[in-house]
Amino acid sequence: MILVTGASGFIGQALCAELLRRRCAVRGVVRSHGAVAQAIMPVSVVSEINADTNWSVALDGVEVIIHLAARMPVMHDTAVDPLVEFRRVNTAGTEHLAQCAAVSGVKRLIYVSSVNVNGDETRDGQKFSETDEPAPQGPYGISKWEAEQALCRVARETGLEVVIVRPPLVYGPSAKGNFISLLTAINKGIPLPLAGANNVRSLIYVNNLVDALIVCATHPAAAGQTYLISDGADVSVAVLVKEIAHSLGRHNRSFYLPPTWLRVLATLLRRSDQIDRLLGSLRVNDKKIRGELCWVPPYTLEQGLRITADWLRN
Repeated sequence: MILVTGASGFIGQALCAELLRRRCAVRGVVRSHGAVAQAIMPVSVVSEINADTNWSVALDGVEVIIHLAARMPVMHDTAVDPLVEFRRVNTAGTEHLAQCAAVSGVKRLIYVSSVNVNGDETRDGQKFSETDEPAPQGPYGISKWEAEQALCRVARETGLEVVIVRPPLVYGPSAKGNFISLLTAINKGIPLPLAGANNVRSLIYVNNLVDALIVCATHPAAAGQTYLISDGADVSVAVLVKEIAHSLGRHNRSFYLPPTWLRVLATLLRRSDQIDRLLGSLRVNDKKIRGELCWVPPYTLEQGLRITADWLRN
């Protein structure tokens, strides 16, 4: 039995659907009874993930956990101290789940962390790798890094097999956030000042991530390892806009505006963080997972964009 936390989320839905397609025994963890009615597999309701969560029912008969559930960054966080809240869910909640899993006889836990553990930006042709010294920026990245450390402690103390996966931006049907906002703007024919955005970013299509997580759940060599992952084709935002327009069957209406002007405009509009993410480079080296687990993403970047574009149009 495989337990998937965050089963009703963007990645969770894709993961559960693929596990069921492969005839795996799956149980999902959802936050509310409202999600139960729409579930396509047995589910357990866990309303809050923290250091006191009762996992006894959800973990019954489970051999592998794929832990997706997390407190995610939002544009305007209303928490008095966001770091405290991120640590409560992402760090303490994850450590408690691992401890309960070990007691229940779970063999392996796959933790979906974030490339933000490595940092927010790469420079001068650099690529993040698993051997880099972690440099998390912001409450979310810090909480994820602390969760990774906690999981390694639990693994040493209990023998629970832990696999950590750090994805970059995940895109695909039903995605949210900046990527879908970009897709929607291009689909509407809105001119975007991004023709000069020559930064380079790694992305991962959701079903590529799903495939990698399933490999990490089953491959003997994955135990105790940390993996960075991507589609394998890094692109600039300017090229990404062009590829998205092509996938949507739209004209590429992006135009050139000097990046320095964009940053000034973003500062005036109080959108500096968004522009930094849009114009900054973030590349990952995923040779480790490809070499150790013989993993090859089943979809190319072009295929992932086309499937996402088809979903948006329909």
